[in-house]
Amino acid sequence: MASSGYDYDFFVIGGGSGGVRAARRAAALGLRVGITEEYRYGGTCVIRGCVPKKIMVYASRFSEEFEDAHAFGWSVGDTSFDWSRLIEAKDKEIARLEGLYRANLARAGTQILEGRAVLEGPNQVRLLADDRVVTAERILLAVGGSADSVAALPGAEYCITSNEAFHLKALPREIAILGGGYIAVEFANIFHGLGSKVTLVLRGDRLLKGFEEDLRDELQAQMIAKGIEIRTGESFADVAMARDGRMAVTLKGGDRLVVDQAMLAVGRKPNTIDLGCERAGVELDEKGSVRVDDYSRTTSPGIYAIGDCTDRLQLTPVAIHEAMCLVDTLFLDRPTKPDLDFVPTAVFSQPELGTVGLTEAEAVRRFGDIDIFRARFKPLKHTVTGREERTLMKLVVAADGGRVLGAHVLGGDAGELAQILGICVKAELTKDAFDRTMAVHPTAAEELVTLYDPSYRIRGGQRIES
Repeated sequence: MASSGYDYDFFVIGGGSGGVRAARRAAALGLRVGITEEYRYGGTCVIRGCVPKKIMVYASRFSEEFEDAHAFGWSVGDTSFDWSRLIEAKDKEIARLEGLYRANLARAGTQILEGRAVLEGPNQVRLLADDRVVTAERILLAVGGSADSVAALPGAEYCITSNEAFHLKALPREIAILGGGYIAVEFANIFHGLGSKVTLVLRGDRLLKGFEEDLRDELQAQMIAKGIEIRTGESFADVAMARDGRMAVTLKGGDRLVVDQAMLAVGRKPNTIDLGCERAGVELDEKGSVRVDDYSRTTSPGIYAIGDCTDRLQLTPVAIHEAMCLVDTLFLDRPTKPDLDFVPTAVFSQPELGTVGLTEAEAVRRFGDIDIFRARFKPLKHTVTGREERTLMKLVVAADGGRVLGAHVLGGDAGELAQILGICVKAELTKDAFDRTMAVHPTAAEELVTLYDPSYRIRGGQRIES
């Protein structure tokens, strides 16, 4: 398959999950493949995203577990938390995973390079570490995204983003977090569970815009009940250092918060600044994302893009899927479009939120008449602990034919449920298939197969109570 006249058949800029998967598969086919990464192999997910975050989520849950143990007859005794031990354990696991990424690349025959790379032109990549240009028949941009540091905010330089949250020297006693998306929500719950006093500041009136409305309301209420302060319709106006070494955060409404740490979690932006896209004829959209077609082709022949630097779904499994499709398309004569319909996802809040498919509002717009099956209940565990935490489950079903269009869960292990429900929704199962499935008792999940009657119906845009 090797092509003459180029240094590489395939060159990948970016060593995250998508870039590594594409490079490994291509190299395993016998192609001359090079890959370079300017920070650490593994990308956002492994190094400063999903994996370290989930480790910290696990750590943050023990505070409630210790409290709940008493209700089941355990005497736990005094407990304490050591932030430095958590960070050390997290760093050890991240280093192990990065080593695996490198080993797998090497085993496949990929040439592994270090340092930043930019496009010099069509088929040309400049490696900045030694200032040399290499050529490739095909180039893949898998440079990912980065946390928005909100440079226009006065005092933004005093704030951290999710990147720095993984490397703080100490757990902040009080922290103010700006943002209402999943990163802000997850870190609010992490810091709260570890013992920080948390104030979450968001511009809108509710968390998690775009998710199912009922679950947004329920999660927000439960976070407030746990002791997280949520300031809606607000934003940071200014951040300044206070005299005692703490931070003074002034809100748009005029209130002032004095905290140990201020965190910005307002979204992410593609890593396309100074990437050389204009020199290579690669067009960007108004957000700075690389424009791609259904097959991940950019506007420059021979240059492709996948993952968070494009304006598609910014999830690690999506980037990996896009990489698999690209290799099939380019090197295996199997043109394959990434399938981004009905992608399951989870928010590792406390309680967790798992979701797949259409929300009620989306289903009404696309299908018109729908049936809603809904259950809200106290899980068995908390009938003993006495916690007021509730589980909420919701199925969105097409009135015509009964296809399950969406499944949404707020409660323990909702992320695990979302993966299985993703199969059901992707397979276009009907509500009848759910009804004919035997329940596993006693579980929270059995509610999904015992919701026999609609909670309400939507007909002609009107809600009809059952």
